[in-house]
Amino acid sequence: MKTVEAIILAGGLGTRLQDVVYDMPKPMAAINGKPFLSYLLNELSLQGVERAILSVGYKYKMIEAYFGHRYAGMELKYAIEPEPLGTGGGIKLAMNHVKGERVFLLNGDTFFKVPLSELETFHLNGNFALTLAVKELIDFDRYGCVEISGGKIRAFHEKQKVEQGFINGGVYLMEKDILLKGNYPNKFSFEKDFLEKQIQPGQISCGAFPANGYFLDIGIPETYEQAQNDFRRLDSGE
Repeated sequence: MKTVEAIILAGGLGTRLQDVVYDMPKPMAAINGKPFLSYLLNELSLQGVERAILSVGYKYKMIEAYFGHRYAGMELKYAIEPEPLGTGGGIKLAMNHVKGERVFLLNGDTFFKVPLSELETFHLNGNFALTLAVKELIDFDRYGCVEISGGKIRAFHEKQKVEQGFINGGVYLMEKDILLKGNYPNKFSFEKDFLEKQIQPGQISCGAFPANGYFLDIGIPETYEQAQNDFRRLDSGE
């Protein structure tokens, strides 16, 4: 695998989890006594990532104090928001710390087991500027649906009841320059201002990489509780 760097969006407040996760960044939510972020970092390390850039803001010192600057054999770098910059602004800030030509990108509140080397091969063979790992689900209304044709993302659709379709899994591989050389402000939404406005009109070529690995986000109390059971089995090697 050529790409050995990853950005993790780790600045979320966890507003919908306030009843169970109080006053800490969402990726620090405890799953069986360990921060959720530790599971993400361990998975990245197992797959060959050597350097992780954490896009942080809210109470970031809690993250830095726990993980330091080296964890699971990886170098950790912190891209610290001076103020809330939105997901796009956080990614753009972190991109300034990327050494290579491209980088993996992950949401800090979602665990999606994606074979990163296969994602990279798909991305390079398709000559995409951005590749998104997508997950096929049945009977869902919590997530927006992505429209795929010929291995490419054609459109993003708002949340609605869907019998069967693909969702944005929150794992990407992207070329470094598409944000740094684009005319983007310091504060913007990656989803609304970049994905929807640039990819849907076809201005940026975005690949759709289907992956069927384990998927869970901890954004609501129900899935946070589910993670306790699911990750207990992960810890025990089941």
